[in-house]
Amino acid sequence: MMINSTQVSHFTFGAYFDLGLFKYLFFMIIMCFYVVIVCTNLLLIVVICMNRSLHEPMYLFLCSLFVNEMFGSTGLFPFLLVQILSDIHVISVTFCFLQIFCLYTYANVQFYNLAIMSYDRYLAICYPLQYNTHMAFKKVTMLIALTWLFPLLNIVVVISLSASLQLCGNIIDRSFCDNYSVVKLACYDTTVNNIYGLMYTFIVIFGLATVICFTYMRIFRVCFSGSKQTRQKAVSTCTPHLASLLNFSFGCFFEIVQGRFDMTRAPIMLRIFLSLYFLTCQPLFNPLMYGLNLTKIRIICKSLVFGKM
Repeated sequence: MMINSTQVSHFTFGAYFDLGLFKYLFFMIIMCFYVVIVCTNLLLIVVICMNRSLHEPMYLFLCSLFVNEMFGSTGLFPFLLVQILSDIHVISVTFCFLQIFCLYTYANVQFYNLAIMSYDRYLAICYPLQYNTHMAFKKVTMLIALTWLFPLLNIVVVISLSASLQLCGNIIDRSFCDNYSVVKLACYDTTVNNIYGLMYTFIVIFGLATVICFTYMRIFRVCFSGSKQTRQKAVSTCTPHLASLLNFSFGCFFEIVQGRFDMTRAPIMLRIFLSLYFLTCQPLFNPLMYGLNLTKIRIICKSLVFGKM
């Protein structure tokens, strides 16, 4: 029997299971994780905004990155905390699409931001004398605005396509809402959704990946042929960015594999961990990597935490 999409008022999550009293332990662990993510990212945002010496392109892009980490975490963690303590794991259709909007925007902005940051490092290392001209404040502001605008427009289109689908079920075999799981519940052909998804992936994601690969090929070329000072500058500023990029890429790969292939034979805890990896580890990984590796940020954070200048 066909179930009209207007009759589906909520979705039920199939990935949760009875934890017994352990649910309070998991609740505390996830709560602490969320508090640490918010505090570390907020600290670095405040440090960058309040110190004029950090009002440089690289740090402004980092500030955008940290804001995105808080945005994505807030779209996931409060929801997880509620679901862990709840006996019935359901979510309304409206809030499900709101979560999809938050999480997909986070993932897209993250990739755009990392691509822009690789371009910034390319200019700083390969064209140091022209860097200030190429990265004027107006251009930096425009690039940051575009890293948010393009993903927002894309997600609005994705959600519009998914919200118009006629659904024949309401069980999502995940621990949170994702667009692909909703599309799989459709009663009829989803060719339009698939074509748009493939076009966006190929044009945008492939384009950003090309930018990242090109910039790092040029950076490595300059490093191998340049002076020791150039190599040190490249290592100090590119290491955290490269580590963040690889960590995020692996997390996205895990998520894609989980969504596209049959993982029912894998242990449920492993499936949950892989699906949550890029949404939980990346927001904590980035502030720690950049806070510990970038000298200017590290010195200012130490002075704030320990009260010493």
